[in-house]
Amino acid sequence: MTVPASSPAPGFPPADAPILLFDSGVGGLSVLAKLRQALPQAPVIYVADNAGLPYGTKTEAQIAARVSGLLGRLTERLRPRLVCIACNTASTIALASVREVLEVPIVGTVPAIKPAAAMTRSGVIGLLGTQATIRQAYVDRLEAEFAADKRLLRHGAPELVAAAEAVLRGQAVDPAVFAQAAQALRDQPGGAAIDTVVLACTHFPLIERELGTAFGAGVRFIDGSDGIARRIAFLTQGQQFARTAPDLALFTQADEAVDALRPALAQHGLERIGKA
Repeated sequence: MTVPASSPAPGFPPADAPILLFDSGVGGLSVLAKLRQALPQAPVIYVADNAGLPYGTKTEAQIAARVSGLLGRLTERLRPRLVCIACNTASTIALASVREVLEVPIVGTVPAIKPAAAMTRSGVIGLLGTQATIRQAYVDRLEAEFAADKRLLRHGAPELVAAAEAVLRGQAVDPAVFAQAAQALRDQPGGAAIDTVVLACTHFPLIERELGTAFGAGVRFIDGSDGIARRIAFLTQGQQFARTAPDLALFTQADEAVDALRPALAQHGLERIGKA
C-alpha cells in the first residue's frame, strides 16, 4: 500500500508534529535561529518559563522539579516529536531526570568547552554562564575531559540574562553591565590572556555584539547552538515536516514584558503567542 505524502511514514510522527524548544526565557531564540537554518520547514513551539525566570539563582532541586513537571505536562498536551531544552542551566541540572520521564527524544544544551579548547591559542578560556551552571559537576567533567591542559576561568553573570531580555524588548542597557562581566573574567589569575569565551547561557549569544565591545578585539565567542541544530537534524532525519499554522510561542506568565517581545518573536517566525 502506498502511503500518501501527507501521512507519516510508518513509525514516524505526523508531519505537523512540532519540535518543542524550552527555555527559562527568550535565550533559546539563539538556538531557534540555528534550527531554522538546518530545518526551515520544521514546525516549532517555543516555550518560555518566564514565571520561573531566572533559573540561575534557584537551587538544583527547584530547577529539576520545575523543569521535569513543566515538560511532562507540555509533552502530554502538545505531542512534540522532539524536545530541546535550550537552556544550559536546565540541561546541566535536569536533563537526566527529564529523559527518564519523557518518551520523546530529548536534546540538551551544554557549555561548548570542547570546541573552545580547540579554538584557543593562548590556552586561557573564559566561561560566562549563570551561577547555577558554572558550579555544576557536569562542567567540571567537561573541563577535565576536553580542557585539562587549558585554563578555564568561570564567571556567573545573571545580570546578562536580564540584559538580553531587555535588548530583545528594545530597551537600552547600560554598557557597564557588559563591561563588568568582562572585567570579572579578566581580573582572575591569567584572565588577561583570555582569547576565547564560552557563552554558556543561551541568552548570551543574543548580546554577543555588546560583549564583543566589552572584551575588545582578539576575543572569539562560541556557544552550543550549531551543535544543537545538527543534533536535532540528525534525530529527525527522514521525517516529514509540514507547518499547518504559524509557529507558536508559549509563556508561563502573561505580562507586559511578553507583549514587548512580539516584534522580536515575529522576527524568529513566532507569529502567535499563548499561555503555557
